[in-house]
Amino acid sequence: MEYIIGINAYHGDASACLLKDGKLIAAAEEERFLRIKHWAGFPRNAIAFCLQEAGVSLSDIDIISINSDPKANYLKKIIHVLRYRVSFKLIKDRLSNAHARKTVLQSLEETFPSEKFNGVITNIEHHLAHLASTFYVSPFEKSAIVSVDGFGDFASGSWGVGEKEKISVKKSVYYPHSLGAFYQAITQYIGFPNYGDEYKIMGLAPYGRPLYINQMRELVHLQKDGGYKLNLKYFIFHKEKISYEWENGSPIVGKLFSDSLEDLFGKARGKGEDLTQFHKDIAASAQLMFEEALFHLLNTVYDATGLDAVCLAGGCGNNSVANGKIRNHTNFKQVYVAASAGDAGGAVGAAVVAHYNKNPRLINKTHMKHAYLGPAFSNEAIKKVLSKHMADLDDQEFGIIKTESLDELTQKTSIAINEGKVVGWFQGQMEWGPRALGNRSILGDPRRTDMKEILNKKIKRRESFRPFAPSILRECVSTWFEEEDDVPFMMKVFQIRPEKRNEIPAVTHVDGSGRLQTVHEETNPRYHALISKFYSITGVPILLNTSFNENEPIVCNPEEAFDCFFRTKMDVLVMNDYFIFRH
Repeated sequence: MEYIIGINAYHGDASACLLKDGKLIAAAEEERFLRIKHWAGFPRNAIAFCLQEAGVSLSDIDIISINSDPKANYLKKIIHVLRYRVSFKLIKDRLSNAHARKTVLQSLEETFPSEKFNGVITNIEHHLAHLASTFYVSPFEKSAIVSVDGFGDFASGSWGVGEKEKISVKKSVYYPHSLGAFYQAITQYIGFPNYGDEYKIMGLAPYGRPLYINQMRELVHLQKDGGYKLNLKYFIFHKEKISYEWENGSPIVGKLFSDSLEDLFGKARGKGEDLTQFHKDIAASAQLMFEEALFHLLNTVYDATGLDAVCLAGGCGNNSVANGKIRNHTNFKQVYVAASAGDAGGAVGAAVVAHYNKNPRLINKTHMKHAYLGPAFSNEAIKKVLSKHMADLDDQEFGIIKTESLDELTQKTSIAINEGKVVGWFQGQMEWGPRALGNRSILGDPRRTDMKEILNKKIKRRESFRPFAPSILRECVSTWFEEEDDVPFMMKVFQIRPEKRNEIPAVTHVDGSGRLQTVHEETNPRYHALISKFYSITGVPILLNTSFNENEPIVCNPEEAFDCFFRTKMDVLVMNDYFIFRH
């Protein structure tokens, strides 16, 4: 029996996963346990969960594999320092940060003082881990593989070919040139400074027009080899010290752009300033520039490989709008994006590379059909939480029903959604990756024109321009969307058929699109049964799905789910077989 733990550590979205004889059996992000978004540091709680889920101890682990290799691209780092005359303060800061990071072994000893790790620790280059994290869980025996992100191990992107158990890396794009850094800089310019805010630009872009695309092309220069270079005149991160905080907290990244960017576009939006049409047009222009660069790269990869299938990873793989356009703007016919494309997913890549390095003749590639790899809780555990809070539940305001069958549960929940109520849906194992996929979700009626307003008023309290996603029965996709594709991880945006848009306004974005999630009976029978019941009542095989949280990481356990329900104006909470409601 072989056990391998993969980790993304000392970086944003710290995470851990566990392989048993090459099969992924558990995975979770540290933020879900510590309740701090994008938490960076050592994923001790995620590791502890993986061990518990597998029923093993640290001494049973053969390999711990990390999705970073400090020795990678070392010569290029030296050349960069000399070429750009990098400030001594920046060099000193980076060296101090590296020195401050405890070794994995030290962190393990502190986390598990009574257990001994007898295995080996291995480092996997960042982008190789990204490539592996998508190809090895894809349905393809052979495909092109592309990784695009901010930076990792002094590179911002790589592409290659995967075939059975082998990955061949063909080419990389190196620091300081990065599509991720470009997109993050524009995100900051528009006034969204938090780590991970890029998705807001993606949601804002359809409200604008790409009037500034020519200026964006001044920032990003496409190369004949398919790569891209930044016009470094508009950036400062490559030569000056900016604020980077990655240790034991939510990541903080200082301003990436130079004053020249404000000379080009005008003054950056400050905190609390109005979001104007200008900012929406900048967002639309940045999204188009990103797409141009991505499709340019992908078309070059296609020409070099001649393969019809591509697997995508890296933080830029979370750009679901671009992902949904790949088949229409490149020659690729099949596109796979894993459940966790960003740095958290690198934990899976690090683990599977370690597995194949140790077992070069062993082929155990498994298609990841679902992302339900986190903690689950029994009815007994939920009952204890409810009993603990009985004093808070006034019988005149709240009611609790223990349903006796799945049919009863889905009937009650569907009726509540049909009545316009907001439902917290807490079931089974927590999702791996950034999306709520029907186990830690807040659900609503997609037919209601006021549902977005209701959700934002009652719970989410987020920007009005951000869309909500449709979860749809897999067998009904072609009737409602212009693209026929399987999107189990909500990683692609497609156009909703024009004749259907008025039927589901709550999940139809301003440009007629929807970031769909296809739901299979095989992989999530309870969620499939709920949508099917709603379909039988309304004739619509879709539910509005958003993450179960309120300006926090997605809830992990029943206590957090109940707390979110209780402190907000959520109407119904469904936890396993329990149906809790406000009168």
